[in-house]
Amino acid sequence: MNLKGIGASRGIAIAKVFELKHYDIKVEKKSITNIDLEINKLNNAINLAVEQIEKIKSIASKNLDAEHAAVFDAHIQVATDPMLKDEMVNIIRDENVVAEFAVEEVSKKYVDMFSSMEDEYMKERAADIKDVSQKIIFNLLGIVKEDLTTINEEVIIVGVDLTPSETSQLNKKYVKGFATDIGGRTSHSAIMARSLEIPAVLGIGNITEKVESGDIIAINGSTGEVFINPSKEVIAKLEKEILEEEKLKKLLETFKNKPSVSKDGHHIEIAGNIGSPQDVSGVLNASGDAVGLFRSEFLYMDSQDWPNEEDQYKAYKEVLSKMNGRKVIIRTLDIGGDKTLKYFKFPQEMNPFLGYRAIRFCLDRKDVFKTQLRALIRASEFGKLGIMFPMIATIDEFKNAKAFFDEVYQEVKKEYPNISNQIEVGMMVEIPAAAVNCENFCKYADFVSIGTNDLIQYSMAADRMSEKVSYLYQPLNPSILRLIKMTIDGAHKQNKWVGMCGEMAGDLQAIPILLGLGLDEFSMSASSILQARELVSRINYKDAQELANRCLNADNEEEVIKILKSDLKW
Repeated sequence: MNLKGIGASRGIAIAKVFELKHYDIKVEKKSITNIDLEINKLNNAINLAVEQIEKIKSIASKNLDAEHAAVFDAHIQVATDPMLKDEMVNIIRDENVVAEFAVEEVSKKYVDMFSSMEDEYMKERAADIKDVSQKIIFNLLGIVKEDLTTINEEVIIVGVDLTPSETSQLNKKYVKGFATDIGGRTSHSAIMARSLEIPAVLGIGNITEKVESGDIIAINGSTGEVFINPSKEVIAKLEKEILEEEKLKKLLETFKNKPSVSKDGHHIEIAGNIGSPQDVSGVLNASGDAVGLFRSEFLYMDSQDWPNEEDQYKAYKEVLSKMNGRKVIIRTLDIGGDKTLKYFKFPQEMNPFLGYRAIRFCLDRKDVFKTQLRALIRASEFGKLGIMFPMIATIDEFKNAKAFFDEVYQEVKKEYPNISNQIEVGMMVEIPAAAVNCENFCKYADFVSIGTNDLIQYSMAADRMSEKVSYLYQPLNPSILRLIKMTIDGAHKQNKWVGMCGEMAGDLQAIPILLGLGLDEFSMSASSILQARELVSRINYKDAQELANRCLNADNEEEVIKILKSDLKW
């Protein structure tokens, strides 16, 4: 029997099934008589959860790189978050209910909030909260989960889902891969599987109903295929593919520390997107040319209050220092829409994605903006810094933001004379108006970076998180390609460079077209850098330009994909 899911971590594995027990706990709303005793139980369960996370972190630091092991610092932050705990205590006091019900209620509130967000990084925070709250509830109920570190034979784990805690404990000597009913490429378990370099197929739907412990299964983490009790012929075919996969891994390793250059000598930059200073290690491990996007909003979202200048300065300094002279582009606070703060209430709006957010918020709250700009400018002493403003729609907006930057720069220069005098100040192109008018924007901006996630949905008037209209989220639609070309051509007329930091930049299908359109910098997740560099090395820039022109003149995305499939010499 064959099943199909989402290929979340490349590679092929063949082994027997280890079925992970699923705990479907229904927390009941039970009344209590002793509130103080219940609060004490909650405190004990939280303290035990912190101990458990510390132990898992210790194991994870041996299995994972620092970037991915750092997720457990976030788990400890969640477990010890005073605001979350206060909400739980208030429910116990106000409703006279058991602690596990209070934990469940608070957890559900925040899991629902983060899950509904568009940003993939923020969706991952829902998994963090779910994982930690489950630990606390299990501690309250006295449930002890199986210890995956005791696995001592070759297996493929099959379960409804794998939490980050469970994934981090896997010993790849014995755990050859995993397959789950739910999940996708951006979940923590998928990201950790890629860090561990073990195959994973997620979102299969019903694999737990189709297999039992001891069955033999084969999974292909590239194609999303799962084979239950495969025939000898299928096994032989897969074993051949495993050898090919090993060859590819070895090939990609040879592209570390090489220039990002096409077959006929056209140079580009292949950079990494990061959300925290810990993420820099992934970019360095893949020998990324730069950091093309540091999402600074996560410093705000992980804080209990507006982060002060010193805390921000330390974070920016750490990233710039680690990159050791390689360019770092930091996006100023991009908050609002689907990204909210615990300590600031945004106004209720019919459509917050088109409302009070990003640069619009910063220009209105210059006190918040100034704190960030001061921290950024101070950190410029430690590397090659670029600052970009998000959600720019008009030239006046950019000029106002740039003028405020200049004002703050002069103020900081008097206090800290060693700051850089070569900070590039640019903008995100994610609103169609900015793409169309890019040439004029670039009279004032030092560079632009295309945020394709928003550009696509604003251009197509389609929320990509809406299932009913998700078919309109079309990165390769000729209309989108034309907007990208207008942006690149407009910037180049003013001799300014153009980057892209949306998901499209790391899409192997899109890279040849973007290369042909003249994109200067491709910024993507660190795990995609080497594969992108290897692909570019096999492409003639002239061929890519011809391909891009054909795609621009296509009628629809389907036709573009046909052109790609029929014309990719590389």
